[in-house]
Amino acid sequence: MNNRFISWIVFILLSFIWGSPFIIMKLSKESLPPLLITSLLIFSAGIVLLPFAVLHIAKIPRRKIGIVIIAGIFGNFLPAFLYPIAISNNIDSALAGILNSLTPIFVIILGLLFFKSRISSVKAIGVFIGFAGMCLLTLMERSIHFQNSEYALLIVLAAISYAVNILLVGHFLKDQNPFHITTVSISFLVIPTAFILWQQNFPALNFHDSGVIWSVIAVALLGITGTAIATGLFYILLKKGGGVFASMIIYGTPFVALFWGFIYHEKITALRIVSLVIILAGVYLASRKGSENNQP
Repeated sequence: MNNRFISWIVFILLSFIWGSPFIIMKLSKESLPPLLITSLLIFSAGIVLLPFAVLHIAKIPRRKIGIVIIAGIFGNFLPAFLYPIAISNNIDSALAGILNSLTPIFVIILGLLFFKSRISSVKAIGVFIGFAGMCLLTLMERSIHFQNSEYALLIVLAAISYAVNILLVGHFLKDQNPFHITTVSISFLVIPTAFILWQQNFPALNFHDSGVIWSVIAVALLGITGTAIATGLFYILLKKGGGVFASMIIYGTPFVALFWGFIYHEKITALRIVSLVIILAGVYLASRKGSENNQP
């Protein structure tokens, strides 16, 4: 199978993994605070991957281990905490969704400024078309309110953090095994997330409450699939499809929402279909072969 076909398969699979678990997060919030959920997600993934990381760390050159750890911080740790802080301060979800969609644009801008990246005009146009489709879809479904909009900066920082991770891995770790990067980078995050779990009084939770127990189990399983496994798949996508295409994975989640909406007989409007077609056109253009020097 060629790289482009593999890239699309991984893209679709990741869209379902990252686009489906919101119901679990919603139910868990009834029993657990947001920061504890986030810490438990990453901690669970790190613990599962720790035995593999012990084996894989020796296969990564010493000079690159620091970059692997930094990639984990920017790609998993920082965004995972910036989002719940912003959302818990009642930032408008529509505004958050649009700002989060800036990640591919930041990949292009930061790549040009700091990594001397060059991409084809077709890929750049694809990114902006996809972003336009996301804006249309978001604004069509709900209006934007700007209360507590100062916390919008946290969403922007999270998008930048994702972009930095993509550029670091694409430029400095493209010769490394994606699973080695995943296991080492996420296992390192066991240390800070263990501290946060302790700070959030995780041991003091009422484990006699079935709601708490099921929430902890659900979040832990989500950490294993949505963080551990999905991060490995994302780095495969980054290696096979390039940084710009990989960064547009966020544009795949509306299609998952459409799928679940169809399953649960939600109303699907013509304008939503048009928006999704625009997004798909942008993603398709970004996936086309073209100049993307240094693979950002």
